[in-house]
Amino acid sequence: MRAWNRAKLLWAYLTGRDDVRALPVEYIVETTAKCNIYCPMCPRETFKQPKEDMTADIFDRLVRESGRSAEHMMLIGLGEPLLDRAIFDRIEYCERHNIHTLLSTNGTLLHDEAAGKLLASPLAHITLSFDGATKESFEFYRKGAKFETVRDNFIRFARRKKELGRGPQIVVQMVRMEGNAHEVDDFVRYWSAVPGVDEVRVKEDETNLMRPDAGHTGEEWKHPCHYLWRGPMYVKWNGDVYPCCQSYMLEGSPVGNVGRQTLPEIFNGEAMREMRRLHVQGRAGEISICARCCTTIPHPALVAGSLLLHGATVRRLLPWVERAVYLAKLPKRWLRPPRRQPPPAPPSASLVQISAPPPKAAEAAPASHRAEDPALPSRPRD
Repeated sequence: MRAWNRAKLLWAYLTGRDDVRALPVEYIVETTAKCNIYCPMCPRETFKQPKEDMTADIFDRLVRESGRSAEHMMLIGLGEPLLDRAIFDRIEYCERHNIHTLLSTNGTLLHDEAAGKLLASPLAHITLSFDGATKESFEFYRKGAKFETVRDNFIRFARRKKELGRGPQIVVQMVRMEGNAHEVDDFVRYWSAVPGVDEVRVKEDETNLMRPDAGHTGEEWKHPCHYLWRGPMYVKWNGDVYPCCQSYMLEGSPVGNVGRQTLPEIFNGEAMREMRRLHVQGRAGEISICARCCTTIPHPALVAGSLLLHGATVRRLLPWVERAVYLAKLPKRWLRPPRRQPPPAPPSASLVQISAPPPKAAEAAPASHRAEDPALPSRPRD
């Protein structure tokens, strides 16, 4: 079933179909909006988040509906997953539906008990976020976290996995920014030598908070964005669904809500189909959120490869592909990170605003699930 789902997605992407009779391979699922540190490059510092967790009803419905097609769920978002008291149960629930899971943690709560539970769980991948090779740069980008404490937590976790001979793929990741770019070589050298670490990932900064002038020129959007076909779709703690994580960060509107609609209704709804049509026509720059997108653009060959392989395999290979490109072992055109751009023209009223139609009164979600909940930031609807 999953291979057939991927085949239908690949065919729809290659032929430019906006009507996709399949479901995404991957999802980013924000099981909690709570966090315990401050990172200047994180969108939660712009869009203040409530101290809320995703309800079991929303999460279980998402997993059940995607269980025959989803291959990978990243249980991350704008919160620290180890603050979610149900996180271990959620990992187990995904496993029962044959969905691989990934966590990304800031490491402050990765003490012995949490480490033991993660290593005993069916978690497939874990990203250990460590944005710097020195105390100065790390604590600048990870305010509230202590360099030595997090470093030691990560080393103990990796060594414990090595000793056990089992556990998730461990990726130590640094987001490359202006204040730590000169430390990349030291970072890779240090963490590559730690027993139990499987991959070291240097990731480009894909937010526009530290670099408001970063982005892509219109000429770089030569091919449709794979997120609109393959995923991952971004599901917020309250069930709101966005085409991708970038669309939330750029003040986009949700294209649906898991609590009110089925996944096929959302993924093949008019909002998603309109975005696909514009991308296929080479008009992605006319969509408000896409015109300001800061994601790294993959070559269509990589997109096709990601739909030929299982999502968990793609996740394991991703750090290797990125490093190969950044170290000039593969052509730069295979991955196009955002770059500084000339000052943009004033926003045009002609930009297309994408949003799902408002729900009917009878379909309104409970107050705790509504996008206009007073606990959430008020955002203009695109």
